[in-house]
Amino acid sequence: MSAREVVDVEARALPGLVQAVFSDAHSRTPCPRMQMAYAIQNGGAREARYLLSLGAGRPFTEWRVPAEGPLPSLAHQLPMLSWYEREMVDLFGMTFEGHPHPQPLVLHEGVKCLAPPMVGAVSEAPLDYPPVAAWTPTLDNPAIQHLPFGPIRADVVESAEFQFLYIGENILHYHPRLFWKHRGMEKRFEGCACVPAVILAERVSGVGSLAHALAYCQAVEDALVVEVPERAGYLRLILAELERLYNHLHYFGHLCQTTTLKVGEAQGLLLEEQVKQIIGRHTGSRLPRNLLVPGGLRRDLDLAGLDGALRALAPLIDSYLRHMERTRSHLDRLITTGPLTRELAYDQGATGPVERASGIDRDARRDHPYAAYAALRVDVPVEEGGDAYARACVRGRELRASLGLIHQALTRLKPGAIRAPLPPVMAGAEGLGWAESPRGTLLYAVSFRADGRLARVKIKSPSFSNWRVFPYTVHDSNMMDYAINEASFGITVAGCDR
Repeated sequence: MSAREVVDVEARALPGLVQAVFSDAHSRTPCPRMQMAYAIQNGGAREARYLLSLGAGRPFTEWRVPAEGPLPSLAHQLPMLSWYEREMVDLFGMTFEGHPHPQPLVLHEGVKCLAPPMVGAVSEAPLDYPPVAAWTPTLDNPAIQHLPFGPIRADVVESAEFQFLYIGENILHYHPRLFWKHRGMEKRFEGCACVPAVILAERVSGVGSLAHALAYCQAVEDALVVEVPERAGYLRLILAELERLYNHLHYFGHLCQTTTLKVGEAQGLLLEEQVKQIIGRHTGSRLPRNLLVPGGLRRDLDLAGLDGALRALAPLIDSYLRHMERTRSHLDRLITTGPLTRELAYDQGATGPVERASGIDRDARRDHPYAAYAALRVDVPVEEGGDAYARACVRGRELRASLGLIHQALTRLKPGAIRAPLPPVMAGAEGLGWAESPRGTLLYAVSFRADGRLARVKIKSPSFSNWRVFPYTVHDSNMMDYAINEASFGITVAGCDR
């Protein structure tokens, strides 16, 4: 089955098509979901592409819309598209009519480009990017305080600027300003050969190196119609779940730090390190990098002893989770903090543990299986509370489920080939790949030039989606809970900025 079905759509038909597909989506089962939107340059013509899923087990659907002139903004109908449209304006110079928030997203005030960053043509004079500041409410009450915080923050926290309007400890309005260290990762892929480009994918977001490499490799394999050997599929699954383990343990350590549970912080980081050391003993590196390649794996892995090591660690993880569940001072800071309703999670595009904590039952490992997930039982934890406690509960249950998945995979792992050869690249070949990273659904769309090198790589990062959602849980909250709420989302700036 193809990864996606392509539908050509005229620009003027977009609003009506969205209405037909997404009306009453909240109440439908399965409910359709827009995944991302992005632009691509085909020769001298630009094209907007909208990727959506219509249900588990079905191919993704992609609407392709010529962008010869202004496109109608869909942000009023699908709010989660707001950032994607603004990104296309900044990076491709496109125009969307009727956008509710037309301020620049990626390019900050004062930027002067000779061309839109993702477009090759250069103009003689710098393009006009008006210095439009981020919108904030009018300060009509002298009691309202304005706190611009960042972009330089304490410790080793990534760069981001946050605008707070507050009275006392009550936050009235919050606006994050990201992309201070936008690295142009998608642009860096252009002209690369597909195999060494895995190195770039692994460095988009360091905490999700394996997930990014996996989604990228699967996109290339889809484009080249390559079937990965069975052993390679199981090894990829095991590595992906090991990455999920140490990410979630780091998450709990950081969450405990924000609730001042210092023993919990230390224990979470210790368990994270123990998982990384297990990975190091079986792969040669504490972080699972330099392992994947389009077609399979670079080399085979000896996983003898892995099951025993994880079985010895599992009671410690379980004890750690139970101790946090019994610590009232910790729970008091999580329960009712940063509530996110199911409707907001859907409308604004939440993904991963964040959406599952708000009652949305979605997980790409089960709904759109890849690697060896189709052969295993994938338990998907879902909570209804939508607060920081629910988000922690989902990740705690996912820790236990990941240990079970690794055990299932190890019992089925057989000797065999670990890499399939790649055929010659056909001009114009395109592919789609995805992975359920520790933070949510991660998507790569790739296309190739006539010389076999990459023409375009689009990355849909889960942190890009969840940073879009996060402010809705901050408004009308309080300053004392802000750090806890941010930690409960598990979002990264690098993953968003790219």
